[in-house]
Amino acid sequence: MSARKPSVIFCDFDGTITLSDNIVAIMKHFDPPGWQGIVDQVLSKKVSVRKGVGDMFALLPSSLREEIVSYSIHNAVIRDGFSDFIDYCKLNDIKLLVTSGGIDFFVYPLLAPFDIKAENIYCNSSSFDGETIEILWPHPCDEHCHNECGMCKTTIIRSYDSEQYKRILIGDSVTDFAGAQLVETIFARSHLIGLCDELGLPFTPFETFFDIIDRLEQMNYND
Repeated sequence: MSARKPSVIFCDFDGTITLSDNIVAIMKHFDPPGWQGIVDQVLSKKVSVRKGVGDMFALLPSSLREEIVSYSIHNAVIRDGFSDFIDYCKLNDIKLLVTSGGIDFFVYPLLAPFDIKAENIYCNSSSFDGETIEILWPHPCDEHCHNECGMCKTTIIRSYDSEQYKRILIGDSVTDFAGAQLVETIFARSHLIGLCDELGLPFTPFETFFDIIDRLEQMNYND
């Protein structure tokens, strides 16, 4: 009998680990002129995620740093079951990577209470040194991706060969769509459900991380 391939999970952050999209929440709260049109362009794939996110934060002055960081951390809600899900992954030797299109100033503080190694968290960075907020991109697209993702989830997924790993994606939006086309198992909610339906990609819907744990248990028993 051949050895089982280890599983690796690529888990989105905004709207997945958290109940709502933190970038959109920031924009709604501080309401800089023009942000809604940029969001619409990103969701309709008229502009890249990298351009859209960069343009949105460029609408906000760096002088609001403390208010923006405080709002981000204190108003985000973690989805039910996330802590149990982390424990489940550890217990079953599943590698959990947080692959986030979010920004460091809220991703790291919100994940700090959980036992996730820093090297397993991928997100965008930020600079408040200029007049307006600048988003930095430490995880760009590789030569196989031309989507200008900003934080390129497909680049990370490709670093885990399908011949060696069972690859699982958990996500909710357009930023997860390209990655969903590469993995073997998809857990989807919100916009990602419609995008998967368009291409006929099989997926499991979820509302809480308890739903995901239950399905992973079923998959394990069926192996």
